[in-house]
Amino acid sequence: MAGTGATPVPSPASPLSRAEQFVWLTARVLEQRRFAYHFLGGSSDAVETALAAYLDEDGGYGHALEPDLRGPVSQPLHTAHALRVLDSIGRCGGLRIERMCRYLTDVSTADGALPAVHPSQRGYPSAPFVPVVDDPPSELLTTGPVVGLLHRNQVWHAWLFRATDYCWTAVDALEKSHPYEIEAAITFLEGVPDRVRAEATADRLGRLVREQTLAVLDPARVEAFPVADGYAPEEHHFPHDYARTPESLARRWFTDDEMERSLDHLESRQQDDGGWPVNWRQWAPGTALEARPIVTIEALRTLRAYGRAIG
Repeated sequence: MAGTGATPVPSPASPLSRAEQFVWLTARVLEQRRFAYHFLGGSSDAVETALAAYLDEDGGYGHALEPDLRGPVSQPLHTAHALRVLDSIGRCGGLRIERMCRYLTDVSTADGALPAVHPSQRGYPSAPFVPVVDDPPSELLTTGPVVGLLHRNQVWHAWLFRATDYCWTAVDALEKSHPYEIEAAITFLEGVPDRVRAEATADRLGRLVREQTLAVLDPARVEAFPVADGYAPEEHHFPHDYARTPESLARRWFTDDEMERSLDHLESRQQDDGGWPVNWRQWAPGTALEARPIVTIEALRTLRAYGRAIG
């Protein structure tokens, strides 16, 4: 199956051409094939083949698919990453997703939701900001995106009922939050079937984001917007991090001028080597190398979604 139609030819000095060289130079096979699918007319089959290398027998995904967790074992964060990839190529269905839902059921907490890290990670390297504990709590950070994307793709499975209830309860209870949790909440809200409730809840979260300065509204004054507790010193979030497409529920949180400044800033972040940087805390050399192509692909997809010229 073709990706985005006829194969484009990027101009030599375009952001897309520079990013392409960076991807071929540094990326894993999965990100190379994702880049080819999204920007060069590559096939979704090729992306699936590369993603299958991370699939475990239990239906979950491991093998450092999410670079900050190393080792072979399946983890909810890896599996959520796999689901995002499948969603982006229109392949969220069939036996693969049924097996994934069985895995999610098996690793769920007592309230039917997902932990960030399952205890099976113990003994393998992982980032210090994702600690491994014996009885991990449920996390909206992990559960929200998975539930939202499954609903978005009209997947129906028994696991979703309790997990959806958990997400509604967790989102409704948000008062003091942080950017990644808000991103997870908005992904949930953009997929969940109750659209009236989702839109009303999204409006409330938008007010929370502005009241708690969880988005840098003026990149020229970034020092006026503190990073969240526990984040790296430059781990700021911008309007485009929440509203990755103009259709996002989060787009209405920001004025046109705020969004344009955010996109200008995103464009300016492309580095001399053609890739975009990672702004979260680095703890091992290989993780940054693997994460940068992922960030680069998402930056290009966001810019293209807003009509910015990338190639």
